[in-house]
Amino acid sequence: MFIDEQTDLIAFFAKNKENLLIEWGNSTVISKGDPYLGEIQENAKALLNVVLTMHQMNEQEILTMLENLAKKISHERVMANINIGDFVYNVNLGRTVLYSYLSKTGIPWPELQESMNKINFCFDKFLYFAVSFYTEAKNKIIEEKTMFIDSTHQDRLTLLGQMTSSFIHEFRNPLTSVQGFIQLLKADYPNMKYLEIISSELDQLNFRISQFLLLSKKELIGKEKSDFNMNKLIDEVLNFLYPSILDGKVKINKDLCEDITLNGYADEIRQVFINIIFNAIDVFNHHEHEHPTINIVSFLKDNQHITIDISNNGPMIPAELQETIFEPFFTTKKLGTGLGLFVCKEIIEKHKGEMSCDSKPEKTTFSLTLPLAADSKIYE
Repeated sequence: MFIDEQTDLIAFFAKNKENLLIEWGNSTVISKGDPYLGEIQENAKALLNVVLTMHQMNEQEILTMLENLAKKISHERVMANINIGDFVYNVNLGRTVLYSYLSKTGIPWPELQESMNKINFCFDKFLYFAVSFYTEAKNKIIEEKTMFIDSTHQDRLTLLGQMTSSFIHEFRNPLTSVQGFIQLLKADYPNMKYLEIISSELDQLNFRISQFLLLSKKELIGKEKSDFNMNKLIDEVLNFLYPSILDGKVKINKDLCEDITLNGYADEIRQVFINIIFNAIDVFNHHEHEHPTINIVSFLKDNQHITIDISNNGPMIPAELQETIFEPFFTTKKLGTGLGLFVCKEIIEKHKGEMSCDSKPEKTTFSLTLPLAADSKIYE
């Protein structure tokens, strides 16, 4: 509880209140164009009234008045977009002016110590409330602006994705026609040179297009999961990549579990195998090896999952890159999209599986773990 101030001190401030406010106002830093210019003097008067009448209130009453006043003024300072430093400086000017008037009362300084403590209490609490409210309001504005920017950016990304998807679909239509005519040419001219190469390159182009489509949406409308034989799928991939395997003189070793059935989207899992195996073949094209070899090994992790390890004896992937190879748009190839491994990981995770990479000087291995189909046959 605050006790009553000395009568002569109260009378002195009451007599000099207007002069004190004028002196405070003349020293105040005011920004041009402040929309609350007319409120500044009134706010100073309100704060001074709290200080000069605090002997009539208890501590809680003083804090309530200071908090309400600070909330009002901090809102005005935020709306005026005023530097908080200028505001704090102006408030402390009022404290300094009060101190200068205390020296004119003729009351000995030791007897004024309690009054100075109360003045400091009021000004310190007011500044604490005001700066806290100001900071909170500013942070809220920043948060709202950030949310708006993020929302706008997300809308642009969505639009870009839709445009890309639409473009790729339009690109795929003539590609399908070309592939169809290649098949007709094969039937009419089975001995024509280069048709197989053209067909293989078109398949690769179609694969790259599929990567973008898979990146743009998680599921295809109307597309349903089905059971498929994993070993048969791997054989299809190796047949598809046979020209590249032959051209690179790559040896393929297989050690696969028998009759493993998976459930999901076979065409997507096929693309994963194509991408990983083709990347391994491509490595040998850029880094000569005396005995380029790719090993494909599968083994049961438990009764519900199977792991497929695809290894090559090409150069080691640097340790610092192993953490980023699955990130979108990361690539070490001059003409790479940086989407291949990212899309592969997305596909495997969509199938409730896991994908990882382990690279050592003698061997680089991509491991795929996938759940078995409910009715998959398991041979011990």
